Amino acid sequence: MDIEQLMPHVEALIFASERPLTQLEMVEMVSAALEESVEAERIATCIEAIREKYDASYYPFQLREAGGGYQFLTKKAYHKTVLQLNGDKHIKKLSSAAMETLAIIAYKQPITKSEVEFIRGVSADYSIQKLLEKELIVITGRNENMVGKPLTYATSKNFMDYLGINGPKELPQLKDISNIEIVMPTNGSEAIPDENTNLLVTADGSLEESPE
Repeated sequence: MDIEQLMPHVEALIFASERPLTQLEMVEMVSAALEESVEAERIATCIEAIREKYDASYYPFQLREAGGGYQFLTKKAYHKTVLQLNGDKHIKKLSSAAMETLAIIAYKQPITKSEVEFIRGVSADYSIQKLLEKELIVITGRNENMVGKPLTYATSKNFMDYLGINGPKELPQLKDISNIEIVMPTNGSEAIPDENTNLLVTADGSLEESPE
């Protein structure tokens, strides 16, 4: 069977699947359906041809590799239109606290609850519970090197699917999304003035060394 005949089978599988399909899964399914062995290279060629086909501007969706496999996703220009179909019932609304917690987990995973709380400065119990309920994060194991061997958390496959990426390495780099200069706190011991240093309080309330 040539590529033109094989391509509709691959396209149909991706279209009908409720989750991203891997290339290996497509090889197995197409081979079973056609009752003949289909090489992975031919499936890869079909995938690339389908991708090029739907990249055309007159299609409202495209083939994307996300969540470890391939799926059809609506193009950004049509997101608001599709949203009208189901309203916002499928939107996972998160509080600012949950968003902060999710961001920390995404960029620091795997990470423990206590580590999240150290970064945020407040309890993360409720936020982590909500993120687990919404299946945006998962428990990955335990940190064997910490006292009590606490649970560790990481972002889930659903989180990756939602963002249209395959893994944490594809997350935007912080330097690309923020121009905020990060100032590290001064170590307490370094902040203690020398006994022979005379300090003056300035008009703005800060301290500076007085001239000899």
